[in-house]
Amino acid sequence: MPTLLLRPALLAALLLSGCAATQGLRPFASDGCSLFPDRAPLGKTDWCGCCLAHDLAYWKGGTEEERLQADRQLRDCVVAKTGDKALAETMLAGVRAGGAPQLGTPFRWGYGWPRGRGYEALSEAEQLKAAEMEGSYRAGKAQACGRSPE
Repeated sequence: MPTLLLRPALLAALLLSGCAATQGLRPFASDGCSLFPDRAPLGKTDWCGCCLAHDLAYWKGGTEEERLQADRQLRDCVVAKTGDKALAETMLAGVRAGGAPQLGTPFRWGYGWPRGRGYEALSEAEQLKAAEMEGSYRAGKAQACGRSPE
């Protein structure tokens, strides 16, 4: 008799865990350059806009190649903003080491999705939803780094 009572509970748990895995994309949020400064401590050199663009890519996720492209774009943006190749390479090394989707970090690749999505291309519907949500974010007044993303 106890096993009959456990079956509905087990079925409910399996169904609920399946629902959690298929939840949609959460609204975009950014903390700027995560565990790295957003700008130089002295002077006016600011690379936070590079991090915001990178966060948008990381938030929506996608394939492993798309992640590599996003990381390289971050590096190239930082070089363009600062002229400091060593800084840009340091940031690239950091995101390559700490941004894998398998990590439990809040800034991992695909962080807008529930954990466990990994490297997965976005469907056409997911791409449209991500673009709509990005538009809503950009239209909002509260932006990371105290200004609109580039």
